[in-house]
Amino acid sequence: MSSLVVGPMLRYVDSTRASIWVETSEPCVVTVCGRWGTPTFAVHGHHYAIVDLEGFEGEYTVELNGEQVWPESDRPSRIRLLPPEGPERVMFGSCRTSVPHDAAHTATHGVDVLRAYARSGEPLPDLLLMLGDQVYADKPSPRMLEFIAGRRKPGEEPAKEIADFEEYAELYRTAWSDPDIRWLLSTVPTAMIFDDHDLRDDWNTSKDWRIKMARTSWWRRRVVAGLGAYWVYQHLGNLSPEERADDPLLAALRAGEGATALDEFAYQADAEPTSNRWSYARDLGHSRLIIIDTRCARQLTPRDRRMLDAGEWAWLEEQIEGASGRLIIGSSIPFLLPEGVHFVQNWNEALCDGKWGRLVARASEIFRQAFDLEHWGAFRRSFDDLSRLLIKIDKPVFILSGDVHYSYLAQAPGRIYQVVCSPIRNPLSMALRLANIFTQFGVATLIGGTLARLARIPRPPFRWKVTKGPMFQNALASLDFSDKVTVTWYGETLDPLETVHDL
Repeated sequence: MSSLVVGPMLRYVDSTRASIWVETSEPCVVTVCGRWGTPTFAVHGHHYAIVDLEGFEGEYTVELNGEQVWPESDRPSRIRLLPPEGPERVMFGSCRTSVPHDAAHTATHGVDVLRAYARSGEPLPDLLLMLGDQVYADKPSPRMLEFIAGRRKPGEEPAKEIADFEEYAELYRTAWSDPDIRWLLSTVPTAMIFDDHDLRDDWNTSKDWRIKMARTSWWRRRVVAGLGAYWVYQHLGNLSPEERADDPLLAALRAGEGATALDEFAYQADAEPTSNRWSYARDLGHSRLIIIDTRCARQLTPRDRRMLDAGEWAWLEEQIEGASGRLIIGSSIPFLLPEGVHFVQNWNEALCDGKWGRLVARASEIFRQAFDLEHWGAFRRSFDDLSRLLIKIDKPVFILSGDVHYSYLAQAPGRIYQVVCSPIRNPLSMALRLANIFTQFGVATLIGGTLARLARIPRPPFRWKVTKGPMFQNALASLDFSDKVTVTWYGETLDPLETVHDL
């Protein structure tokens, strides 16, 4: 008898439709409420389905080959369609480790704020954005390391990291199978995007980084598995029913082409990023949501580095200029860092490109990788292009990000707001918190602008300022919409850490 392995997960939702994603133990027909159904497709011995529902709200059930398998308890899952005028509340966060919830791991990792919210009985958001590092392929939990040890020889590379699709499948199962998390994801729509740890720390930071990784014996298998698993577990549910109907990979998988089709797609997506688009956009009534791929779509050409390649930039420009209301932009890495850090990254990029000679360029590349100098400031041309575009459109812009393991609000002229919420569950140690305050809000503030001027880097199109934060606690953030927008960060007890009204 077939059973649920992961899910059900409520993924794409608009004002008339909803999509339910599942992984099952065997091939079967998946139905929802005994009415909408589809057969599973198979990849690497795993079985998946995504079911689209039309015009339905309320409690739902999931059946496999006609046998009801969900809900498993007396806690029902519900579908709420988005109001035509747009969501009232959107929540977001990033950087969530999947360690146990016992006292020992709570002492080192803190409370899982997403799980705490699921258990709280607080009103649920209309949409949950998961902005990167949903899984940590390079830093598996002890439970995952036991799974790896049970199927690999001791010392087999990559030691203590995820190697293939089977291990990624278990990584996702571990991340999303806690009963409270599972229930929350079954009843709150989610939109997702990767960051580096979904593949590996510093993923695509530079051309030198890619060359270094290509020399290893294991990276090709890892990146193919990582992008393939991301497509199945995260990206597929980001797409609307129409987008999925036109997706050639999904058609191939449903036709039985399985692992071969997925692996070829993932290899090509890494080798030639223009072959695929991970970014996506949705109109949400009062706002347009644009989620940007800031990892795979990078152009890493020295002296012409871009956060987004030409095709990706043209798509983003079209999405921004075509918006009728406010913009909500999801970028896993912050667009507006503290100004001093931004200028340090400008400076480092110029030196990596040979501004002060080859010897300094080599040292600067080492510095870039060692200290994670890979945000928008390290791709200055893209930062300047997007800054000018956001000024030009003259609409409220909320850029939502994670990655940096502290939360803050930065404000720029023209109603441009950078809202960062990180981590959900992966806090920095006290020593690293103090180091971040000292370097990013102290030393960098003092010397960043000077370094940028010494390298003769043009000034940015505008200036900005951090007005709230940094907050280093585990957190989840919300945007509440009325005539204006209210931003709130919730900590481990779900008491507000900070609230900013009337944005």
